[in-house]
Amino acid sequence: MFKNVFGSGFLVRTAHVILTWVITLILFLHDTELRKQEETGQLVQPVLFVLLVLVSVLLYFAVSLMDPGFILSDDSDLQFTLGVTEEQQDMIPPTTKSLRQRRCGHCLLQQQPMRSKHCQTCQHCVRRYDHHCPWIENCVGERNHRWFVLYLAVQLLVLLWGLHIAWTGFSYAPTWQLWLRTNGVLLAVAVLVALLSLIVLLLLSSHLYLVSLNTTTWEFMSRHRISYLKHCGADENPFDRGTFHNLWGFFCVWGTVVWEQVYFREGSDQV
Repeated sequence: MFKNVFGSGFLVRTAHVILTWVITLILFLHDTELRKQEETGQLVQPVLFVLLVLVSVLLYFAVSLMDPGFILSDDSDLQFTLGVTEEQQDMIPPTTKSLRQRRCGHCLLQQQPMRSKHCQTCQHCVRRYDHHCPWIENCVGERNHRWFVLYLAVQLLVLLWGLHIAWTGFSYAPTWQLWLRTNGVLLAVAVLVALLSLIVLLLLSSHLYLVSLNTTTWEFMSRHRISYLKHCGADENPFDRGTFHNLWGFFCVWGTVVWEQVYFREGSDQV
């Protein structure tokens, strides 16, 4: 279920952890409200902040090392057979005949389950493939997508809190040169944290938007090249079951979803 922590991506994960704790240490060493509370014995917020940072690091490793939904060559045919009957295959529109023969030339899978895609970096087909994230050095797929979104939410909270803490640490100086000399390190940390906050905010917002539509990053960006979507209209999504059901299914329903059944059920309802 989990990758080897010393496998591919070790340097990226190490750099992430080091950067996280270096920034945390700087916030404690400078004259911020965090340090003032620690010195006066008010340990509630410092402890909560460290615990939140620790949770974000643990979530990062969980998402980074977790199996995103790799498809084994010996179970793909079974899953496809269970998902689609011969009658349902006859319901496929004539323009999407290639849907019946979705094979992977890299994994040599005879049939790819719907919404799966081969990742060139991971060298595996991934169920409900969203994208390959260089930040975590892992794919985001069916098994770890909800954890990836949760990680983004926690990471955003940590970054915004850290930005507030950094802001409280700036000290007054009579000249700009002296101010930069006194607050230069903290200013660099604040700028970096602000930039990361913006990136994480955009990532979290885009993923929540796509989840509410029950679509993936890959499907959103490449629907014109995907066999089961290219015949659909610009605003048509065969997997969309309404915002509430999409969010509920994403966050609260566990296990492998047979997307062929959802796809053909929606198609039969429209006939």
